Amino acid sequence: MCMKWRAELGVLCMAASLAAVAGGCRQKMADQPAYRPLQHSDFWGDGRSARDPVPGTVARGQLREDEATFTGKRGDAFVNVVPVPVNRALLDRGRERYDIFCAPCHDRLGFGSGMVVRRGFPRPPSLHIDRLREAAPGYLYDVITRGFGRMADQAAQVPVADRWAIVAYVKVLQYSQNVPFESLPASERSRLEALGSEPSPAASGEEDRP
Repeated sequence: MCMKWRAELGVLCMAASLAAVAGGCRQKMADQPAYRPLQHSDFWGDGRSARDPVPGTVARGQLREDEATFTGKRGDAFVNVVPVPVNRALLDRGRERYDIFCAPCHDRLGFGSGMVVRRGFPRPPSLHIDRLREAAPGYLYDVITRGFGRMADQAAQVPVADRWAIVAYVKVLQYSQNVPFESLPASERSRLEALGSEPSPAASGEEDRP
């Protein structure tokens, strides 16, 4: 009988110990006072619960030290060179992004006869007119970023790096349709001379690749 009583007493002591341990593991953070968004606070002198960021705080991914990269300008002037390394990978990315975001209006060759234009949307200017062919890369970046005329801004849809990729590709696309005859290889000059006055796909507005 005594042994049974001792066993029961041991079980009770163990249960009490476990209860004490469980009480010590309570999540105190759940009981801390917390404010809801825009809730009034009596703690701060201005009555606001939300506090301003510490001066100089930069949100993750928002450090924009290079003015040219993020605005397309240095001071008030548009940059005249693409401020990122231009290589085949960048141009391939630019071509892909251009086909998605630009070709519906400008078409794949940049003459302004994209699919939405064929269905009634106002025709944009050709990218091959002198004004746009001679435009600084920073200007094209600014138009993509902020929009121009009927063209809406694309800042929310196209990240900064992709905007420069598109700009680089557009410059190459413009050059491809305006290559000086004298700079072509002899074989290409001979081929073009043999074609005579036959219209090229670019001149007819077709969307074949250059």
